Amino acid sequence: MHVEHLLQLESLGLTLLWGEEPLPAREISGVTATDLEDPTRFLQPGEVVLSGLVWWHPTDEPEKAARFVTALRTAGAVALLAGEETHGTVPDVLVDACRTHGVTLVAVPASTSFRAITEAVYLRQWGDLSRRPTHHYALPENVRNELSVLLTAGADPDMLLDRAFAHLGTPAAYLLSATGRTLARTPPAPPLTARRGVECLRRPTGATLRIESEASPYDVWHLHVPDPAGAPPRVLHEIADVLAQHRHRTAPRENAARRKGDELVSLIDAPHTDGTSLRLALHGCGLSDQGPYQVITARPAHEDDAGAAADALTEALHHDPDRPFTVGRLTRGTAVAVVQGEPGDSEGLLHALWPVLEGCRPGAALHGGVGEPATGPEGLHGSLVQARYALTASRTTQPAASRLTSVDDLTTLRTLLAGLPEEVREVFSARTLGPLIDGDGASQRMMLHTLEVFLAHNCSWARAAEALHLHVNTVHYRVRRIEQLTGRDLSRLDHKLDLQAALMCR
Repeated sequence: MHVEHLLQLESLGLTLLWGEEPLPAREISGVTATDLEDPTRFLQPGEVVLSGLVWWHPTDEPEKAARFVTALRTAGAVALLAGEETHGTVPDVLVDACRTHGVTLVAVPASTSFRAITEAVYLRQWGDLSRRPTHHYALPENVRNELSVLLTAGADPDMLLDRAFAHLGTPAAYLLSATGRTLARTPPAPPLTARRGVECLRRPTGATLRIESEASPYDVWHLHVPDPAGAPPRVLHEIADVLAQHRHRTAPRENAARRKGDELVSLIDAPHTDGTSLRLALHGCGLSDQGPYQVITARPAHEDDAGAAADALTEALHHDPDRPFTVGRLTRGTAVAVVQGEPGDSEGLLHALWPVLEGCRPGAALHGGVGEPATGPEGLHGSLVQARYALTASRTTQPAASRLTSVDDLTTLRTLLAGLPEEVREVFSARTLGPLIDGDGASQRMMLHTLEVFLAHNCSWARAAEALHLHVNTVHYRVRRIEQLTGRDLSRLDHKLDLQAALMCR
């Protein structure tokens, strides 16, 4: 399939913004959806790249768009298909960068989903394969026919792997998730721990092929063969195509489950949802109306990327097969998981997996929050409130680093304040410190520094004077002046805490 074939599909409504012959006529080998600023390591030559452009902001320098386009060219991408939904149109600076670096650029209207484009590519490729003469195939005709029947019958990946490799003597082969979880393996393949699976993906020995799909980096599948000597590359690619078809066939069911998760999460988010509606929504997601439950939230660096956060939570929770769960999405990029069963060691497992999730999407921070267990459906709203508070604390404490915070971790004044919304912290700090932060004069900075040192030394006049290299009388004068300006009495514990909290909220 070529880029020009996509442009000819009226149902997609694509528009060519820039492209010179023969670029639009290049063969498409696959599709990758990404919103990383530098997606080089996730791309393969011949792919079209789908991007919602959430990595770009109108205030960004032109060099940022140039770096993104250069990465596509370096990786050998056929074209960039840029979504118009985020910014209303494809930015001119991106058009200029594609023209400069010779990368075909196509605009995707907000009404066209990336999944529709991905399916169009792979359905065309599958059709092209079915029309090839027999000698163009690496897989024998009887194997291809059997796999086609199995796909139609809804066979699971284990069965597909087993039958795909049977004619080669069934060598060891694995289907691995982005975090190293074994999704399927041939019968001779020994079990792999998730840790070992990650090592196979990141420091591969043997052959590893990415299964093409419209998936976030947290939801990617990989076909891994430890000893590829007995499996020709063309065979592996054809088997990978079969597994990609399996993903496309199961996608509608997964999307339906995600929509049910969205509905459940919306009900939990409402403070006064009636019990009957909540129980029906739980049953619709495959959960019982008997607790305990635990609510977990996740949010990516890009606020409108709730799909990626939901994929991350889903992948992490699949590592604990004994606890059923569902995942839904709220506004502003927050994903929410409702997990059923006693937590046990699950939270520790989740903490251990969080750095692995970070490795799926380097440079894109993923924050998470865990609420207290809820004994029944009526406690889910409270657990969600706690999980969101812990999520905010996670983002405030280390905004540029992936972090998972439990409500149990909020045991100090600093961590408690970190869970407040930024706007609330700013107002509290401004109202409490008042004249000490109004403006940027030297006198104000001096007073603010004196307050910080005085509180840090437990309001000891002598130790504060020594730390500030001042006479103790000078410290007395400044502290009295601070009390006058703020209306606080630093001999009172509650007033000390007010000022200390206000400093922490700055």
